Amino acid sequence: MTDEKKREHFLPYALPLIEEEEIAEVVDALKSGWISKGPKTLQFEKEFAEFIGVKYAIAMNSCTAALHISLAAAGIGPGDEVITSPLTFASTANTIIHAGAKPVFADIDPQSGMIDPAKIEDKITKRTRAIVPVHYGGQACDMDRIMELARKYKLYVSEDAAHAVYTQYKGKLIGSIGNTTSFSFYATKNMTTGEGGMLTTNDEELAERARVMSLHGMSRNAWSRYNKGGSWYYEVLEPGFKYNMTDMQAALGLHQLRKLPRFQALREEYAGMYQEAFGDMEELRIPHVLEYGRHAWHLYSIRLVPEKLEIDRNRFIEELTAANIGTSVHFIPVHLHPYYRDTYGYQRGDFPLSEEFFDHLISLPLYPKMTKEDVSDVISAVRKIVHRYRKC
Repeated sequence: MTDEKKREHFLPYALPLIEEEEIAEVVDALKSGWISKGPKTLQFEKEFAEFIGVKYAIAMNSCTAALHISLAAAGIGPGDEVITSPLTFASTANTIIHAGAKPVFADIDPQSGMIDPAKIEDKITKRTRAIVPVHYGGQACDMDRIMELARKYKLYVSEDAAHAVYTQYKGKLIGSIGNTTSFSFYATKNMTTGEGGMLTTNDEELAERARVMSLHGMSRNAWSRYNKGGSWYYEVLEPGFKYNMTDMQAALGLHQLRKLPRFQALREEYAGMYQEAFGDMEELRIPHVLEYGRHAWHLYSIRLVPEKLEIDRNRFIEELTAANIGTSVHFIPVHLHPYYRDTYGYQRGDFPLSEEFFDHLISLPLYPKMTKEDVSDVISAVRKIVHRYRKC
């Protein structure tokens, strides 16, 4: 693309939008002396639970930690099987293994990229204990059908909502449908704490066990033992983990959460620009927006139609890079990674819908720190590449 006008500066695939309120709150945390779990973490948990409309929220150092704790708190372990999607980041399946169980994959719906409930039922055996539905890209899985399966077979449901912090399902924010829900606040997510996550539930017993297990298995109020009036004495109730969030992270999260409606409005506006610009291009498949929910637009992913183009996905990404446009791919299906191939005998062809979805997939920049001019630059670059390499 050297013969055509392009952006002067590289547009990264994703950047967080951190403003003065977050910076001031982090400085306040540093000055207060509470830099690990403390009052800002508790306040963040309270505000997040209220925002989602759920009784309990437990702040963690990552969504991965929340996913692990969700299964561990339910007593899922050796000999158990847990069904999830192959089209997800590896942590979804890794945490099933961390809990001692076996990950079992069910293929996706080829339009939405999310796990197909009919294929879940095909995978249920007498060892199946749980389902981990992955809300892909910012949309919600078909939770009515998944919860129906859970009731029918007496299964635990741990929702992976790493992409779904503002996603709605039939008018209700994701976070309180399954037994637990795990959110991510990684740097690329719709709101960020740098690293961090949250576990939500309406089950008091699960919430209490998750709190204990996320802080070494120590008794409930162990975190406050260094506060005035706190006791040095604690008891380890079970061998837990070091998964708690810090007040420095929560300081970011407090203001990111309050700004989430503004961030969402920008994501929707920019996604709408993409949808309109690419909707007439038969060389591209644009995101299929489901009727039953609100899209959080964590990702804007296009899929190439290979029979319409003279280049493949990797060359298309190279062309975008040459135009100073950053991209990503979400995701390499988990069963194609060496560990899962070598350990469980998976191979290409086992989950053809996930593989086909991945093979032609490109995630374009979509985040509130972008400007309309940035979005227009992405649109221009994509359209130019399609026009140059479309098959006549």
